Amino acid sequence: MYVTEAELRDQLRRPEPGARVEVPKGARLSPSAADFVKQWSLELVDPAVQGETETTDTIGHHHHEDWNKPSVFPVNFAGELPACITCGTPLKKKPSEMTQLDSHSFALKTHPRIKLRGEVDSLHSLTLLIQWMAKDEGNEALAADLGTIAAYCRELTSAEYNARTVAELELVNWDAERIHDATHDPAGTLGIPHLTIDENEPKLQHMLNIARSKSREIEITAMEAFGTPAPAWGASICHAFNRLSSTYYFLQLRMKAGLEK
Repeated sequence: MYVTEAELRDQLRRPEPGARVEVPKGARLSPSAADFVKQWSLELVDPAVQGETETTDTIGHHHHEDWNKPSVFPVNFAGELPACITCGTPLKKKPSEMTQLDSHSFALKTHPRIKLRGEVDSLHSLTLLIQWMAKDEGNEALAADLGTIAAYCRELTSAEYNARTVAELELVNWDAERIHDATHDPAGTLGIPHLTIDENEPKLQHMLNIARSKSREIEITAMEAFGTPAPAWGASICHAFNRLSSTYYFLQLRMKAGLEK
């Protein structure tokens, strides 16, 4: 088993000297990963012997504090030379019709995972726009929640790129299951019935509704990208989009109930 530089960088997001990274016992570092460890004087720890205070649990989920961070430039130009997934030939220069599927390979831009990645990018952009609108209208609570969702879109892309299990989406005081339950019983949870909107609703409500419907579409794209049966990490991403659409609806309900101000 090899651990790559890209996998180490995904754990850290922003490298700091002496930071700890998880490397399973018996795993070997790729050449660029070894250079990365040396450059930052990283401490290698075995996840099998880590205590409950660590930020990665036993099934590979990344906790809220790991992904809910400001955006950083995602491209890493260092590391092994990726190869074409069709012929396996290392590519020193990327052809215009191809893009990097992961840290090891290039794929055609028509690849289902690249299509999925583009749709997540669009949802991320839409979420940032709605966040700006919420801040412009003085709705700081909604803006903060949308900032978390924007960070989660980046977490989804990171999980897809690195073929790992995605984290669960959490808002302040609301985990994924509580959000899901609230959207199925808004009367019992938030004190309002299920929401139907019309032209009389404010613009923010309509924008949230667009984001909700887009995330439902992306769930279908994800299911097509990973196939049936999907690998465990791919299934977690498909499930995450189902919960993401519920989260946008949850924000719609909270806004209608006057709880997002």
